[in-house]
Amino acid sequence: MSKKINEDLLKERKKCTFDMQELTHVIDCGEQNTMKRKFIDDYILNIKELWDDVPEEYLSHKERYENAIRKAFIILRCLREFNSSSMQVSEHRTPTNIYSIQDGIFRNVNPLLIHVGLFWSAIAAQASADQQAEWLKADSKMIGTYAQTELGHGSHLRGIETTATFDPETDEFVLNTPKLTSYKWWPGGLGKTANSCLVMAQLCINGTCHGLHIFLVQIRDYDTHEPLPGIKVGEIGPKMGFNTADNGFLGFDNCRIPRSNMLMKNVQVLRDGTYVKPKHNKLAYGSMVLTRVMLITDLANQLSRAATIAVRYSAVRHQSQIKSDEPECQILDYVSQQHKLFICLASSHAFRVVGLWMWNTHRMVTADIHQGNMEQLPELHSLACCLKAVCSRDATSLVEQCRLACGGHGYLLSSNLPQIYNYTAAAITYEGEYTVLMLQTARYLMKSWKNALEHEPLPANVAFLGAYIKRNYEQWQSSPEGIINGFKDIAAGKIKTSYDTLQRHLRNGLDPEEAWNLSSIQLTDASEVYTRSLLCELFWRDTKQTCNTVSINLAVVLEQLGELYLVYWALEKHGDLLLYSTISRNDIELLQSRYGELLALIRPNAVGLVDAFDIRDEVLSSTLGAYDGRVYERMMEEASKSPLNAEVVNESFRKYIRPVLLKNKM
Repeated sequence: MSKKINEDLLKERKKCTFDMQELTHVIDCGEQNTMKRKFIDDYILNIKELWDDVPEEYLSHKERYENAIRKAFIILRCLREFNSSSMQVSEHRTPTNIYSIQDGIFRNVNPLLIHVGLFWSAIAAQASADQQAEWLKADSKMIGTYAQTELGHGSHLRGIETTATFDPETDEFVLNTPKLTSYKWWPGGLGKTANSCLVMAQLCINGTCHGLHIFLVQIRDYDTHEPLPGIKVGEIGPKMGFNTADNGFLGFDNCRIPRSNMLMKNVQVLRDGTYVKPKHNKLAYGSMVLTRVMLITDLANQLSRAATIAVRYSAVRHQSQIKSDEPECQILDYVSQQHKLFICLASSHAFRVVGLWMWNTHRMVTADIHQGNMEQLPELHSLACCLKAVCSRDATSLVEQCRLACGGHGYLLSSNLPQIYNYTAAAITYEGEYTVLMLQTARYLMKSWKNALEHEPLPANVAFLGAYIKRNYEQWQSSPEGIINGFKDIAAGKIKTSYDTLQRHLRNGLDPEEAWNLSSIQLTDASEVYTRSLLCELFWRDTKQTCNTVSINLAVVLEQLGELYLVYWALEKHGDLLLYSTISRNDIELLQSRYGELLALIRPNAVGLVDAFDIRDEVLSSTLGAYDGRVYERMMEEASKSPLNAEVVNESFRKYIRPVLLKNKM
């Protein structure tokens, strides 16, 4: 018998002005994907072995890993059943929420995440045809991970110390980690799960270093799982989150692998030691770029979970009074609460849109690369860097905003908001730390500004720099298009300032590296606002296109979300707009007024918008955000699962408390 749904949520759902299922299909990229997702959800939910009687939070570190790895191989078997081909080349690598049910099964993370998400795709992208034929067999025994970061070096790839030295006598590479700081550190699944590893190491031939290359290394015996000779491997211990990922360390002591184990799609070492250079020095980082691209959509999904929890809770929770003669109101009626939450809704849609755009861009550029055209690779690298950096930081800030919007109850692990926060916070650092990535994009922007000054052709995403130089400023308009142009003016202005600062330092006799360091704050700032202009433009462009294909009622709501996103960020950056655009104080006041109007327009559809994400309760894993709104009942049910409540009087009373009380009495 189904449990009663909270009356506040019933009322909210009746207010909805659009077809929620229609929006669900938009989010899923089509009705067929929605059907497939629901089928997979139902299939996996019926596997009893995947659901825990004791919440994961009450298990030890060791028990949590063992429980997660047990589930991971059940899921791996299911994913293979859902795809006609092997997991190595399955469709799940495209941006999709079809497999989002995993977020409910693993409260932390799937320990096979890197194996499924990066190991095989890196082989497919970087290995030669012969290597792929050998390594991507459906019956492969490899459980893999990807080892790049070291104990002493992360984002500074050129500083990586692990070496792979070619031995011409045996036709092998000899791998070594010469110092403690050379040990690989952080790879997910490395600690106890993986038996194979893609290792990034400095290639050395006849005393010459040829830079970083990728090598496939078997690190454990396939039958016994014991570490192989020359391998020192283990787990790095508890972290802020991701504690079921068994992140590990890895050291090499004269570990030998065949020459054929260097990934040789784009670069080769011949039998006599001849080094055949890649066509482009960035090709080795293709897997990292792909991971950054995929992360944007993943962040959108995590933010949609947080927004769903916080909006539903805000509709159920009653607190204080807006009018003294009325009952306590829903906290969702407070404009300050709407201000916290509606931008989270809009941002989730923005990240989803931009993630799909980046995926399609990546596919097109990759196709060009296969045809020998490397022209767009620098722009792809720049876009992947800045969008991953800004989206991860925004998502983390917004998830925390959702947690704070739930008051003290958001602090409970049973709300699931702390776990979602830990997930997004990790993304700010892995696959490229925020500041490092922004400075990578800044290099591209500095080159683009130089090209603009020299009247060279510019890629579409930075074409506005040419117009700025020609003083073709757009007069401020308080419209979405006007806001987008305003952000381009800010970006162009800050790019110019950064470039001029660099040139001034160079004229004063500083080395390029010193000049770059002294200008790094301006450079990072320029990259951030450039990314902001991209997010606004791409989201609004897609919103307008989508509105032409959906019902009028849904189009109205989507336009409101899109405009809210633009107006929110215009107000956040109004100081920059005053500096770099023609906006006036009166224009800013008009934007503030419009922002209030948009909050009021979206308010009746708030619950409908999160319902349209169609996230099952098992995936939300939250006492505060379930579909039925039984917040307080669920909180009490979850509290009853605590082992401390298994006995009325804990033995600590007899051991520690009572003796002190008796002594004090005497």
